[in-house]
Amino acid sequence: MTVTTPRGFRAAGIAAGLKTSGAADLALVVNDGPDAGIAGVFTANRVKAAPVLWTQQVVRGGVVRAVVLNSGGANACTGPAGFQDTHATAEHTAAALTSVSPRLMLGAGEVAVCSTGLIGERLPMQKLLPGVRSAIRGLGRDGGTAAAEAIMTTDTRPKTTVARGSGWTVGGMAKGAGMLAPAMATMLCVLTTDAVAGPEALDAALRAATSVTFDRIDSDGCMSTNDTVLLLSSGASGVEPTAAELTAAVIAACHDLAQQLIADAEGATKQIAIEVVGAASEADAVEVGRSVARNNLVKTALFGNDPNWGRILAAVGTTAAAFEPDGVDVAVNGVWVCRSGAAAEDRAKVDLSGRDVTIRIDLHAGSSAATIWTNDLSHAYVHENSAYSS
Repeated sequence: MTVTTPRGFRAAGIAAGLKTSGAADLALVVNDGPDAGIAGVFTANRVKAAPVLWTQQVVRGGVVRAVVLNSGGANACTGPAGFQDTHATAEHTAAALTSVSPRLMLGAGEVAVCSTGLIGERLPMQKLLPGVRSAIRGLGRDGGTAAAEAIMTTDTRPKTTVARGSGWTVGGMAKGAGMLAPAMATMLCVLTTDAVAGPEALDAALRAATSVTFDRIDSDGCMSTNDTVLLLSSGASGVEPTAAELTAAVIAACHDLAQQLIADAEGATKQIAIEVVGAASEADAVEVGRSVARNNLVKTALFGNDPNWGRILAAVGTTAAAFEPDGVDVAVNGVWVCRSGAAAEDRAKVDLSGRDVTIRIDLHAGSSAATIWTNDLSHAYVHENSAYSS
């Protein structure tokens, strides 16, 4: 159930000393397969961390043999020196891997770098670079779980997945528990596949997948500087799936990881699906769902087990979506508390005692639909994001 489930991949996760806690903080994923295709999707934040800028360049080259990831520091807003640190990490990783596996013969331009943690501070390279060598020594087919643990920050558990095709597999790992917002979430994600697929096929599948999964989770409306999702192909299965087959598997893997991210959102007591139907367009449905997901009054009401449909309707009304205010229906956990923009069934019928909540909004403006996933806003979220820098 990890990035090493597909054939042709090894991984490792170790403690390099980047975290003061001494927890694992450095991961490495290596592609040993006959192919080395790559695709990537990155944060839309205009303030991008040095590893994002570096890895965007690497992905344009179309070949990646290794991904080195660290937690314990974002290497964001660190200027030219921070970018040089990223470059040095890639160079060091390439040289160290080549020294132990000469057949790889990779250069820095075939090494993607990802970082996560506190913004504004440079990484302790005197710890990170020796850590890379330790990770190389620990590489193995069973290293996927350790790698997933090493990229955690405020996550309470590692997040891994597998989606299987006919004779080929997609595996993945991700981290993220806060600043989960579209384009992407505050997350690092590495997906691997042993399918035969070039960069163009990988890019098409990945963009189709992220648009309906990671781009539709919205925990707190905040967008990170480091968000990165990579899809690597080893070709080790010898099977070339159709575009539809590859896309379906990547969507399945991304959806599973996205749900794990939102389930582990900081301080969350509710996992909320906002289903918008009857929209004039998919874009309208997404806009409405996102507006409700980001509305603090809605999120705090749900934390208090209050099916406050008036707050939901007010959030819908802030959008530019096509609808008539007196034509909107709202259901909370199957109870239609609002019909035609007014009170309907008794809100006391809504059971919010469990963790899962479904809000269904019918705009009666068309035939399009979309779902946005979010969580409630709790005391624990405020405490976690005020008690220390993250």
